[in-house]
Amino acid sequence: MRILVVAPNWIGDAIMAQPLIRRLRLQHLRARIEVLAPRHLAAVFECMNEVDRVQVTSFAHGALQWRDRLAAARALRAGDAHGAFTHAWVLPNSWKSALIPWLARIPVRSGYTGEGRFGLLNRRWSNPLKGNDGHRPPMIETYAALAGGFERKFDWFGSDRPRLAIDPALVAIAKAKFIDRHAARPLIGFCPGAEYGPAKRWPVEHFARLADLIAAEHPGAGIVCLGSPKDREVAAEIASLAHTEVVNLCGSTSLKEVIALMRSLQAVVSNDSGLMHMAAALDTPVIALYGSTDPRHTPPHSTLADIARIPIECSPCFARECPLGHFRCMRDLTPELVHDKLAARLLGATRALPSPSPGQGADGRRA
Repeated sequence: MRILVVAPNWIGDAIMAQPLIRRLRLQHLRARIEVLAPRHLAAVFECMNEVDRVQVTSFAHGALQWRDRLAAARALRAGDAHGAFTHAWVLPNSWKSALIPWLARIPVRSGYTGEGRFGLLNRRWSNPLKGNDGHRPPMIETYAALAGGFERKFDWFGSDRPRLAIDPALVAIAKAKFIDRHAARPLIGFCPGAEYGPAKRWPVEHFARLADLIAAEHPGAGIVCLGSPKDREVAAEIASLAHTEVVNLCGSTSLKEVIALMRSLQAVVSNDSGLMHMAAALDTPVIALYGSTDPRHTPPHSTLADIARIPIECSPCFARECPLGHFRCMRDLTPELVHDKLAARLLGATRALPSPSPGQGADGRRA
């Protein structure tokens, strides 16, 4: 049995899809599981132990690129030493995402009906509806349900939750390359970006104030901003506003290096973004900042995560920009409130750190 999983297009969704892949692995222990993923997400799936191989695509978001999809389908249909694909799970809801498995003539093609994919999928589930409370079902459960066969309650923080694994050697290399001169503890990561839109982004002045609060309590702390090239300007503004050093690594790292760096941090403060889910999947303590989105729909799945959110009537609105213009859901979420949550997590992380060996300083170096 050879399984193809057509991946979502966003980092957070890719990580929340892992429990589905794990369920497929548990159901088909001898199957080969491969993921067809956008090039920018390959590193995420390479860090999932359940995945045997990642096949990358270079499709532009929203573009049909018929010839490219046809070529990709022909390559899948040709098979290799592992034989032909027998099953496909299509996670995005677009009809374009279901084209390749159909063109590749994979016999069993599963997914949600999505954009009217009646001829492209032959095992379809109805699109998930909002619950009686009017809220969207958790994304992680929505994906995992496609595996079927699991009647027990979904265990968000146990065996079902996302977990990424990365070679410790890559962690050491990334730390030496980017942050060794910031070896003092604690080392805090800021993730100020959010691909969806500005309504999900905590104000830069709040991040800068938080940096100052951290420095006041932990004078030796290191603070690094992580993100894509699109986040470089926002991170630079945070660094310019803060009265302590904030290292801007946005756009300077590969995604695999970001994963490695995340593993080196004592805590992360992040908007509701893919990097928030990454921190949770790496068991790095994370303070997750929510405004326009709903932590019931896309929470960080970790016992080391805290939600920072203020309850106001218009939140969540799921808008890209504040439709009312006041942006209170994020502006009223004060740096002091976030710092209190972070301080509690840092206290727990500090207690968990091993004591220095005789002759060593607090940073692990020879005294």
